[in-house]
Amino acid sequence: MSGAPDMDRAAHPVAEPEDELDGDIFAALDAAETDIAETDPAETGVAEERDDDASLLPDPELVAAYALPYDLQLDLTPREYQAQAVAAWLRAGARGLIELPTGAGKTVVALDAIARLRVRTLVVVPTIELLRQWRSEIIARLGAPGSGVGATGGGEHHIGPITIITYDSAAMRRRRLSGYGLVVFDEVHHLPAQSYRAIVEKCRAPWRLGLSATLERADGRHDDLAALIGPLVFARTAAELAADKHIAAYREKRVYVDLTPDEELRYAALMAEWRWYVATHRNVLGGGPGLFHALVQRSGYDAAARRALQAHHEARLVALNATAKIAAIEELLLRHARDKVIVFSEYVELVERISTTLLLPAITYRTPAAERRAILTGFRSGGLSKLVTGRVLNEGVDVPDANVAIIASGSASMREYVQRLGRVLRPKPSEARLYELISRRTTERSAARRRRPKVRREAAEGSVINAR
Repeated sequence: MSGAPDMDRAAHPVAEPEDELDGDIFAALDAAETDIAETDPAETGVAEERDDDASLLPDPELVAAYALPYDLQLDLTPREYQAQAVAAWLRAGARGLIELPTGAGKTVVALDAIARLRVRTLVVVPTIELLRQWRSEIIARLGAPGSGVGATGGGEHHIGPITIITYDSAAMRRRRLSGYGLVVFDEVHHLPAQSYRAIVEKCRAPWRLGLSATLERADGRHDDLAALIGPLVFARTAAELAADKHIAAYREKRVYVDLTPDEELRYAALMAEWRWYVATHRNVLGGGPGLFHALVQRSGYDAAARRALQAHHEARLVALNATAKIAAIEELLLRHARDKVIVFSEYVELVERISTTLLLPAITYRTPAAERRAILTGFRSGGLSKLVTGRVLNEGVDVPDANVAIIASGSASMREYVQRLGRVLRPKPSEARLYELISRRTTERSAARRRRPKVRREAAEGSVINAR
């Protein structure tokens, strides 16, 4: 029967057309909105052991000019790769970028760098929640006095020898950021945005550290990070860290579902309208990556182009929000009844349908702050073992660890995929699982392929669950 999941019968994915007519054109828009490019994560060679030689540290006289008024001591031992990352950064003159997957402990890398330099430090973060998390970690893990750790953003305005500030607050025209020896950019892929890049000029710290799970941006401005911060000095993928048992071993599987007959008819009609417009305007739209941008430009004065874009968007919504996905999620939740599971969806509509139908607590941008904290606290304590959410938990939120993630729908964004995978990668004795739900014979398949880091795609293709 159409839409009923059959999780136990393996099958190869059906071949799908992936040319410019059938590719997920809105995936390109998603990527642009979230600053993603579908390129391979960079990899660099590093030393195999931690180098504690004081000769790696910057000039003592320059360090003294920015010295903190209190001592710091990291209260944990960094993992091997975290220590290697800091050593590589110091060898590069304490300037550069470190790329580690979500869940790999990028904060520990920064805390180690701060503890080793012991200079006045500015930490720039994208959200208020991260601001509070960073302040708590610096006080708890480094032993910094609470009065000596400032916070600026979200109504707070306290400057200290170590200060955490949001990108928005740091970018304010009259904000003064002088006097710091080290600046740390968390989620550094935000920095090249036109409104943020001036932060570096205002701060002028001699030592700079940028952290991210995926540096690449769709607009190509990630290339500017080398001039703004420094070169990429250390990178590890989730697959590499899992192979070395630094993070949880994990398995990725795809679950294919069918559209209902009504959904299939609507999808076909909408895609036909889209294909007709593109096919009849090839001479002005061109082809390849430039087709989307040419179409968006034409939509500003061509009503038919706007209708074509709208048709493609609505077709995509049909695929992403397919009715059969709820049955597939229910089957997976039964299979993982004893596990901690986070279900991710691209749109609030499907989050709410899943929450209502399967009686799961939900977090979206509409969820009041107090309710969100209560749900996350319950999930962290074990009082809740299942949770459904949208984009709001992708970045900038300390999400309690889970061991199963289900992507009910998602964009072609590689960063989003890495972030969601990272929610189940914290070290644990059991294997973590990530499931992707994909509607057959739709553009969702091409989007799923594009969001996978290329170094993982070949292996991932061999792990498929079939659901009819």
